[in-house]
Amino acid sequence: MHPMLNIAVRAARVAGSIIVRGFENRDDLVKQVKGANDYVTQIDKEAEMAIIHKIKQSYPEHSFLGEESGETAGESTEFQWIIDPLDGTTNFIKGIPHFAVSIALLHKGRIDQGVVFDPIRGELFTASRGQGAQLNGYRIRASKARDLSETVLATGLPFKNKAQYADYAIRLNKIFHDCGDIRRAGSAALDLAYVAAGRHDGYWERGIKPWDIAAGELLVRESGGLVTDFSGNNDPLYKGEIVAGSVKVVQGLVKHLK
Repeated sequence: MHPMLNIAVRAARVAGSIIVRGFENRDDLVKQVKGANDYVTQIDKEAEMAIIHKIKQSYPEHSFLGEESGETAGESTEFQWIIDPLDGTTNFIKGIPHFAVSIALLHKGRIDQGVVFDPIRGELFTASRGQGAQLNGYRIRASKARDLSETVLATGLPFKNKAQYADYAIRLNKIFHDCGDIRRAGSAALDLAYVAAGRHDGYWERGIKPWDIAAGELLVRESGGLVTDFSGNNDPLYKGEIVAGSVKVVQGLVKHLK
């Protein structure tokens, strides 16, 4: 395992322990509203602080971009860690056991390492650029589906900006009639990890942030999948939209999303 990936895994596990304890004691949660249908708890904040602390022990000069703490410039701008300490906070609050820790490392603007950790199921998805993707130490590969009709796809709804739903619904309707079925589970990081593992054949979503998708994007690429924006361009990290899956599945989705 790459040394920096190893540190990311350790940080994800520390955060996972905090999250599991919080999940078992949800009656004590302190919930704050960040925006429309957008929540944060003290567990999100504690987990992010723990991740940053763990990484800084080994790499104190690195920079950080966290969902809760924002951007922090370190002495080295070549290395930036992108962190979502708890992707799926609404699921967490509601007692739905589907959420994850997402940690990615950018090196000179390219995603170099990625970890998505599901602390409830104990599933650790990891990837290093050029070295493939793994689930709990075993190699994973994305689906090779060649036609939307045989796919199970994942997506997200524009719950933070419901005015966008009319446009979303038009595209959803077209995709739904072409594919096998659609899932909406509430964690972009896990949606992408599941694409990497071949559990979902494809995924698309708009209104996402870099910390939602950075690690998952690398997982998909390293498992043999393709990742684009809605126009089919190859670098979606800061576009606020993403499409992932096999080449044929992504082509089929982009046709409806453009």
